Amino acid sequence: MLFEVKHTETVQHILGNWDKTFIWSCLQGIMGKIYVTDTDKPGSAMAVLGDFIFYAGEPDEELVSWKQGWQKPDFAIMVPQHKGWEPLIEQTYGNKAKAISRYAVKKERGIFDRKTLRQAVSALSGEYSLCFIDERLYQLCRSEPWSSDLVSQYKDYNEYKALGLGVVIVKNGKPVSGASSYSRYKEGIEIEIDTKEAYRRKGFAYICGAELILECLKRGLYPSWDAHNKASLALAEKLGYHFSHEYRAYEISICPSGKYGQQ
Repeated sequence: MLFEVKHTETVQHILGNWDKTFIWSCLQGIMGKIYVTDTDKPGSAMAVLGDFIFYAGEPDEELVSWKQGWQKPDFAIMVPQHKGWEPLIEQTYGNKAKAISRYAVKKERGIFDRKTLRQAVSALSGEYSLCFIDERLYQLCRSEPWSSDLVSQYKDYNEYKALGLGVVIVKNGKPVSGASSYSRYKEGIEIEIDTKEAYRRKGFAYICGAELILECLKRGLYPSWDAHNKASLALAEKLGYHFSHEYRAYEISICPSGKYGQQ
């Protein structure tokens, strides 16, 4: 049986040293949930936020096989804290588990060149507008698959207004690219960037990322970045971030045809 952790200090020793803002969001009680199988002396824990599931501590089959809390019923990204979890994930999900490499980016303050970021923003063509996500744009982002992850972790606009932050490039009143807070923790946000397929390779992700970073700096928030692939890492480095390390994760697709885009 799984138990949701209400007092996160009981799992601080398991999750607290993991340098992932998703984990911090859960530990701080801002977003996401943490589960254990033993409330008295937990030796392992599972943190769930959006599509992401993080496993820490002693490998536990009951945690790995649990699916009731997945945001999407047929897809999840599982991230093991250490290699001990990997055989358990592979055995549990078989060919539904695809091992992937993700790329961690260093969390460094004071590294961003504001002048360069402003120049990026100013390069946007006059036929487009760069707008912060308000209620109308929030609803438009939610309504299309390509942009839903920009705002999907917030139950409604009021929650997004309170916790979230994002910008979109708009053409004819509709978003075509955006950068937003996939999640929020006390000290900052985790960035999500998406562009509508027909508008890719126009530098829009770079412009949106630059504007969101500038706004975070203005508000005293740290704009954290975790790269899903090498293209995302290259964009991060262009914006001023520095590569930290590669790590293994697993995409779990219960429906073989299911495909979901990630930052």
